[in-house]
Amino acid sequence: MKFFQAAAAFLFCLTLSACDENVVYKAHEDIDDGLWYIKNQPTFKVEITDTTQTYNLYYLLRNALQYPYYNLYLTKHFTGPDQKVISHTLEEVYISNETTGKPYGNGLGDLFDHKIPFQKNYRFPRSGTYTFTISQSMRQNPLPFILSIGISVEKVPVNK
Repeated sequence: MKFFQAAAAFLFCLTLSACDENVVYKAHEDIDDGLWYIKNQPTFKVEITDTTQTYNLYYLLRNALQYPYYNLYLTKHFTGPDQKVISHTLEEVYISNETTGKPYGNGLGDLFDHKIPFQKNYRFPRSGTYTFTISQSMRQNPLPFILSIGISVEKVPVNK
């Protein structure tokens, strides 16, 4: 599994660094040993300068095939440049088919990468630094076989 983790990590980094003019921010945090503790709450700071633009926001998630559930509950804490809470929400995301167990996302060996939308056509109200903090909200602590979590903020393309 170590080889597949290293290969997948390399490909994931290539994917993250791929040139896409619509991507404003893209980052992930690796989960040590694939064990996501509730106290581990990755934080992502996104600098927004264009408030006239609409954006799509995504979770970036990597899990191993051995992940024991079809879903994942995440708590997202979202604050604005003034440190006021914009939202604090519990969300359920699906990473495999509940009936068949077939993983969603893109796979390489026993690793799967997911890009899951959590906000579509969002317009940031003011310029500045927005903060997203994500924690796992499953009953199991630590949660096994979650290898990384992140976010992507992308401009919605303008139809010409």
